[in-house]
Amino acid sequence: MRTPVRRPLAVLAAAALTLGACAGGDTATDSAPAADGYPRELQNCGRTTTVEAAPQRVVSLNQGSTEILLSLGVGDRMAGTGTWTDPVMKGLEAENENVERLADNAPSMERVLQAEPDLVTASFASTLGKGGVGSADTFEDLGIPTYLSPAECEGKDNEGDDDGARTGVLEIDTIYREITELAGLLGVEDRGDELVASLQDRVAAASRKAPKDEVSVLYWFANSESPYLAGCCGGPGIITRALGLKNVFDDTKAEWPQVGWETVADRDPDVLVIGDLTRKSQTAESARAKIAFLESNPVTREMTAVKERRYVALSGAALNPSIRTVEGLEQVADALAEFGLTQ
Repeated sequence: MRTPVRRPLAVLAAAALTLGACAGGDTATDSAPAADGYPRELQNCGRTTTVEAAPQRVVSLNQGSTEILLSLGVGDRMAGTGTWTDPVMKGLEAENENVERLADNAPSMERVLQAEPDLVTASFASTLGKGGVGSADTFEDLGIPTYLSPAECEGKDNEGDDDGARTGVLEIDTIYREITELAGLLGVEDRGDELVASLQDRVAAASRKAPKDEVSVLYWFANSESPYLAGCCGGPGIITRALGLKNVFDDTKAEWPQVGWETVADRDPDVLVIGDLTRKSQTAESARAKIAFLESNPVTREMTAVKERRYVALSGAALNPSIRTVEGLEQVADALAEFGLTQ
């Protein structure tokens, strides 16, 4: 689910002034030696992304994109990050510690430009788009290439003010492609191949733990008044299909529709997968807050999963389309076994 961005787009004049000031001195990209295979370009979300040399000052605007870059071992070539929902993925703490966090939520355009980026990456169109940090057109006008996750623009309609809707089914291969495309832009293709192979092995191992009988599940990201629940075909859908589960809201293609609790209780899932977020944007962000609500609310406390305390707490990053989706798949598979729902 997108982190809500309520900041208006920074004015272009101020952004251009900042960039002009940065351009007065040498940047890491300007001083980087020419390398074979550059310039490189690829088609990304209906645009052509071109890097003239291996990027040396990447700014990542979303946690999912940041964790891919850190996993590719290019933390020393990152100039800043923003828009976090959770602590960084385990194993990446040291690399992340050395990268400046421009903002916990969405940074301003001016703040991004102060980092002198030679590539800007993002996971969500709401971040790299109108009403977010800045649009791809704005960055392009300033001479800065951008890359948006293909999970956000292929088979997805982002019109409107919500989280969009899927026009197709998101597959794990799209996440793998994001890894290989970023690795290609950065000139670390071998690392990309190794990362994808490792994730494929983990997905295969977790999928072998699928229950034999049907188990119904619900994914709750945040908000207790009008909860954001996963539809059929986004990131949580990858987990659902890999384990042969039934999402009780698989009849909607909305990415994160808001649904009333009476409807939730009526569908009565066997298992509740709940977001355990550390951000402070919505109500009931943490797993503890969600469980407290579920067990005290007269509508929800009679649900089967609540009575049986079948809760699976996942990071927000694991519920969004990212490499953490694989982590989420593993955690759900293990939890089903603990609940005695696999044989």
